[in-house]
Amino acid sequence: MPAWKPHPMSESWRLALPVSLSILMFLSACATLPPDGPSQGEARIVERIDRLEGALLEHCGFDDVRSRAGLAAIGELRSRVQTLQEQVVARDQDPERVDCPAPLTTDTANDKLVLGRAEWIGLPTLGSYFKARLDTGANTSSLSADEITPFERDGEDWVRFRLSLSDRDAVVPGIRDREIEARVVRRVRILQASGSDSRPVIALPMTLGTLEQTVEFTLNDRAHLSYPVLLGRRFLMDQAVVDVSRSYTFARPEFPGGETADEAADDQHDDDLLEP
Repeated sequence: MPAWKPHPMSESWRLALPVSLSILMFLSACATLPPDGPSQGEARIVERIDRLEGALLEHCGFDDVRSRAGLAAIGELRSRVQTLQEQVVARDQDPERVDCPAPLTTDTANDKLVLGRAEWIGLPTLGSYFKARLDTGANTSSLSADEITPFERDGEDWVRFRLSLSDRDAVVPGIRDREIEARVVRRVRILQASGSDSRPVIALPMTLGTLEQTVEFTLNDRAHLSYPVLLGRRFLMDQAVVDVSRSYTFARPEFPGGETADEAADDQHDDDLLEP
């Protein structure tokens, strides 16, 4: 009786089966591997696919392998690689992803000057520099004054006053005892818990960095506050924005009898914690 011999097709299946199982195990592991990036991850996966396909071709004839599960598994693997690559591209092109705007690093934003929460200003007609707090919650700017006396000149309302300054206020020394006169451009009524108060408003030329313009100031006593000058939103409107992370972005202006701009650093301590 002739000895039994395995059929050639059975031998091919026996050789292809472990390789096919290896491919299926690789597919399962591939789904859990972290992405290495579109280029590196794809290259590594394709390299492993080629090695597995070469192993099948080494043990089986090419025509036999094409009809077996091993080559079908390789085709499925290639399909999964393509799907993963498309998902990576779609993620990178996600239209709903919003990038945060870069912080302001220059002195202009949308053609407006970027100012800090506190700045040096100059009042040329008074001949002095002052520290000013920028407050977008206030409508009109304010200048610290006391001994305010109204009078009339040429049929117009004027006021005579002195600046109300504390010892810590950095100004040109000669301005402290000077009597100042200015025309009243209007009056504003301030509502407070204790009642209403009518304050005169005067207009003074002011410089702040590259800005030079006439600004309206209400006159009221700010000696108990940290800044003798407050700049409100009527001044800021259409020409400047405030970056509260910055302060003293421009050099202190210089006036006769005062200190130089280089000496301003000693007076630039942060007084925001002292003023509500």
